Amino acid sequence: MVPAKFVEVEFRMADERVSARGGMETSFGFREVGAGEKQPLVNDVFHKVAKRYDIMNDVMSAGLHRVWKDAMIAALNPPSREDYRVLDVAGGTGDIAFRIVERSGRKAHATVLDINGSMLSVGAERARKKGIDANLDFVEANAEDLPFAANSFDAYTIAFGIRNVPRIEVALKEAHRVLKRGGRLLVLEFSEVEMPLLDRFYDAWSFNAIPKFGKLITGDDAPYQYLVESIRKFPNQRDFAAMIRDAGFARVSFTNYTGGIAALHSGWKI
Repeated sequence: MVPAKFVEVEFRMADERVSARGGMETSFGFREVGAGEKQPLVNDVFHKVAKRYDIMNDVMSAGLHRVWKDAMIAALNPPSREDYRVLDVAGGTGDIAFRIVERSGRKAHATVLDINGSMLSVGAERARKKGIDANLDFVEANAEDLPFAANSFDAYTIAFGIRNVPRIEVALKEAHRVLKRGGRLLVLEFSEVEMPLLDRFYDAWSFNAIPKFGKLITGDDAPYQYLVESIRKFPNQRDFAAMIRDAGFARVSFTNYTGGIAALHSGWKI
């Protein structure tokens, strides 16, 4: 018999998840906020966790985020070309951009864009220590209003960041705009668990354990509570694929990782 608290969480998740056509702009976790209020609240979350962001991802994914990110880079397979340019959005600490540069044999150039200056500061310092800062730019800007010309990049990547963007549909259209013809969009994000029993275990872990670990690590459980809730508000795999198609992308597909705890969505600008 399933414990009552597991069943309660499961039903709550089904009620809270939004559709492909909107709902994230005024959703700060399970809390509804006014138009324009979400972004400052999200910024505050990431200012608080910036220095421990990688530890946060380890806690939220039990370390699996590293495997998923490696799989994302394998799917991208960046070539060893100095003219290959990637825009990594919401990638302040550089985790994805560093992998891309290294995979290309330190030939590719990655522009790391984040709305949060604290996250970018962590990434820039890490890049200097790794000796790969010549291959990287760090830009503080909004994913909904990219400061780049159309047809500028060969690839656009975003890992565990799209659900924090208030107007996701606007960000996806901006991604399409700045990509070159033949360019590729890759989005790695926590998603809807599709494996029986794993979904119940993951819900219990998320709501009971992650905020507690967050408080132990950072002294504050509120950012982790928001992040857990934001995962459940994010559209499921098929609904998010529909949003990508609506933004103009073709050959849209997704691959589930670890039973759907995370999913990698792919789309092409044809």
